Amino acid sequence: MSLLPNIVELQARARADLRMGVPIVLLGAEGAALVAAAETLGDERLADIRGLGGTPVLAITPRRAETLKARAYSAHVARVVLPGDVGSAWIRAVADPADDLNVPMKGPFNTLRGGDETLARAAIAFAKAARLLPAALLLAVADGAALAARYGLTCLDARAAHAVLDETSPLFPVADARLPMEAAEAGRLHIFRPEDGAEEHYAIEIGNPPRDKPVLARLHSACFTGDVLGSLKCDCGPQLRAALAQMGAEGTGVLLYLNQEGRGIGLANKMRAYSLQDQGFDTVEANHRLGFEDDERDFRIGAEILREMGFSAVRLMTNNPAKVARMEEHGITVTERVPLKVGHSRHNAHYLATKARKSGHLL
Repeated sequence: MSLLPNIVELQARARADLRMGVPIVLLGAEGAALVAAAETLGDERLADIRGLGGTPVLAITPRRAETLKARAYSAHVARVVLPGDVGSAWIRAVADPADDLNVPMKGPFNTLRGGDETLARAAIAFAKAARLLPAALLLAVADGAALAARYGLTCLDARAAHAVLDETSPLFPVADARLPMEAAEAGRLHIFRPEDGAEEHYAIEIGNPPRDKPVLARLHSACFTGDVLGSLKCDCGPQLRAALAQMGAEGTGVLLYLNQEGRGIGLANKMRAYSLQDQGFDTVEANHRLGFEDDERDFRIGAEILREMGFSAVRLMTNNPAKVARMEEHGITVTERVPLKVGHSRHNAHYLATKARKSGHLL
């Protein structure tokens, strides 16, 4: 029946449920699990989960496990057996490094070794997709589909869902209109919407760039603090304005404004990372303590938008050689890397030095 949701629609529903603190059910080849996001799990719901019987497991990333000195036994996930006497505050303290100083004694941790980790990996992927802390509680259940039906929970196949999360959702043009700007009166804003219901992305077109020649382009990740508030902790705002100004001066260009705040971890997690930086950790270390990788962005989105707009070659404005490599990998020819060295200040000197030293930025 066509009214039944497909796997992409179920994945979007599951992402929203986890953000609201509602558990979901994941089905696997070797069983099923009730899954709740660590960040949004409360004591009442934790008690209900425990009431189903069995011992819950807290899935965290190896990055977070390394900070906690917990054995991961896997390159993908660590599965911490939940002690019987802890509440949701303990779970959040394990997931959130903001409490590492306030709650230093959380271990020792008993972590699982071997066995099928498909459900735990999928649970982490869903937490990340929901822009939550990458940690989730799992309880093995005998009949996941029946449990989901009984309580009205979203239920989906873990392997199929994880495969969807690993892919870039198809993007569709929604609307575009003329937009005169300070940088250029001949501006046009294009809106692209992903099929999976995630954030929309934008393309700012300056002039009428020919599609058969390399276009001056920038992939700019959204930065609310820098682009809107003028934060001095990063160079994002100055880069945005300088890129648009150069495109305006040349008469043509395309700036992709991708909603991947905080290198893809979301604004809330970015603020958590900032808090850790105030404790003395650099930007990469802060991401790792949160359980994320150095950079969680998906540059395939930029390549797909450029292709949708008819471009196959760019002069890419970036200081990040990884962006050049990612564009080339995904079918966009980079004929020139155009440096964009602006916005340096005493407030972001350490941040920029870390990007150069650890992330390979050419600054």
